[in-house]
Amino acid sequence: MKKRKKQTEVFCPYCGRRAVLRPITYVVGENRRIFDPDQMVYVCSAYPACNAYVAANKKNLRPLGSLADGELRNLRIQAHRALRSLWQNGYLSEKDAYHWLSGKLGLPEKDTHIAKFSHYRCKETIRCCEAYIEERREFEKKGRRMTKSRKEGSHDTKGNRT
Repeated sequence: MKKRKKQTEVFCPYCGRRAVLRPITYVVGENRRIFDPDQMVYVCSAYPACNAYVAANKKNLRPLGSLADGELRNLRIQAHRALRSLWQNGYLSEKDAYHWLSGKLGLPEKDTHIAKFSHYRCKETIRCCEAYIEERREFEKKGRRMTKSRKEGSHDTKGNRT
């Protein structure tokens, strides 16, 4: 006999009600493009009045983070995009990006999961990633300028080659 997966007790951080396990289509609708129609989510039992939900792990049905309302879900998406840009632009590997972020936020690596982040941590993630990219771009510009000046040769203030 197949053992049934046990549902984890989850409560909504906004209204305190119990969250219930539902298919993703319960919150996004049948007609919306879904990456995985078999995905399960924990949804606040007051849904749709309280629209907090979070995805569940497919194997053990544990929540993948904390329940989030629309505003926090949007911030988490932005934070993921900002962090992903570090490895997609070739600055860091994915593993190194998460290691770097854990240091910037002062978190253990095991707690550096954007699906668990608050509004504040998401905004800090976005700010840190944007600052990192800006610093790298400035560094690369300076490197190109130095390389260019070396190719052209050094000149004194009067334009004479030194």
